[in-house]
Amino acid sequence: MTSTSCEQLAQSLLEQCIAGAPPAQLPSELTHDTCARALFGIFVEGLGDRFDPELCDAYADLFAQAIPQQNATALSARYRKVREIRRASGVGRPILAADSLSAGPSERSSDSVTRVLILSRVTLGADVAVTSVILDAAKRAFPAAEITFAGPRKNFELFAADPRLTHAPIDYRRGTLADRLKAWEDLKPLATPATLILDPDSRLTQLGLLPIGDDHLYHLFESRSYRAHTDDNLPSLAAHWAEATLGVPGARPYIAPLPAPTPQGPYIAISLGVGENAAKRIPGNFETQLLALLSAKAPLVIDRGAGGEEAERVERAVVQSGARATYWEGSFAGFANLIGHSSLYVGYDSAGQHVAAAAGIPLVTVFTGFPAERMFHRWRPAGPRVTVVRADHANAVEILAQVAHAIA
Repeated sequence: MTSTSCEQLAQSLLEQCIAGAPPAQLPSELTHDTCARALFGIFVEGLGDRFDPELCDAYADLFAQAIPQQNATALSARYRKVREIRRASGVGRPILAADSLSAGPSERSSDSVTRVLILSRVTLGADVAVTSVILDAAKRAFPAAEITFAGPRKNFELFAADPRLTHAPIDYRRGTLADRLKAWEDLKPLATPATLILDPDSRLTQLGLLPIGDDHLYHLFESRSYRAHTDDNLPSLAAHWAEATLGVPGARPYIAPLPAPTPQGPYIAISLGVGENAAKRIPGNFETQLLALLSAKAPLVIDRGAGGEEAERVERAVVQSGARATYWEGSFAGFANLIGHSSLYVGYDSAGQHVAAAAGIPLVTVFTGFPAERMFHRWRPAGPRVTVVRADHANAVEILAQVAHAIA
C-alpha cells in the first residue's frame, strides 16, 4: 500500500473509534510493514492522546489482532484483568503464590520480592513525568529489593546517578510492527519468578497488551483511563496509582543525571523542539521574538535538538534575534543536567518541561497542538513555579505578552 492509503485507512479507523463505533476487525492492511508508521502514529497514538476509557478498550480489541501468533481475544481479556487496581504482592508481606489475581492471604508463599522491574515509557518526557514517580514509590516500598529500569540507554541516563537503580538495556525501534515487537521478546527473560513488574503504560509491552511474567506479579498503570473523571496531570495520576498499588503516599517525579559542568552565573535553558509535531509550534517570527525577550534577561543555553530542520530553525531564530546564546548538542540527560542548574526553563510542550518541573526549576511552557482537552490537562506540568501558556486560542503577540508577564 502507498503511504497515503495507509494514512487514510488509519485515519478512518481512528474516526470510527472516536465516534463510538469501532469495527470488529482491524484492517489487515495496517499490519503490513509499509503501514507501520500510520498504524502507530495515527491510530494508536490518536486513541491514546484522547485519554478516553472507551478508546482504551477499542485499542485493546483491535490492536491485539495485529500481534502475530497470539489469540487476540485472550490478549484483550488479560489486558482488562491486569489493569485492575490491587495492592502489589510483596508490599510488606510475601508474594502471592497463586496464579489468580484475587488470591487470598492463605495462598501466599514464603518467598519475597527480590527485584522490581519498572518498564520505560520510551519517550523521555513520559519517563520523567510518569515512570520516575513509580520509581520513587518502588524504592520506598521495597527498600531491600533491586530496582531495575528496563528501557533505552538514553532514558536510563536521566536516572544514572541514582544508586538504587540498575539498568536492563531494552531498545525500542520505531520501524515495522516486527521491529517494535522485538522489545517484548527482549523483556521476557527479565520476568523471573521473584520479580514484580510495574508497567507505566509502556510502549515496550504495547501499552500493557503483551504479557510479561506471571499476571499476579504484573501491574499496569493504564494512564489513558485512570481516574478519567479528573483533570489531574500525569504525575498526580501516577502518584495516586502508586499509593493504591504500592502503599506509598506522595511519590514525586525526579531526575538523577550524572553531574557535569554547567555555565557560571544565572542562565535560561531553552528547548524549541517539538518531536516532529509541527502543531506544537507557534508559527511566524514568534521564536525569534521569544529569544530576544529572554536574552534581555540572561544568557541562553539552547538545545540544538536532533539536528536537521529543527537545528536549522533554532540557529536561524538565534541569529535573527541577536540573542546571547550557546548551544547544547549532547545527550538529553546532559541537557537535563543543564536545566536542573538553570534559573529558568522555557519551551514548548516537550520533555524539557517535565525535567524542569521535577527539578523544581521555574518554567514557562507554551502549550498548543493537542487534539483533545483531556490531553492538555494530562500532559501539563504543575507546581508553584510553573506557568503554562495555553496557546490554542491566542495569537503570537498575546502568547509573547503572557511569557513576558510570567518572567517579569
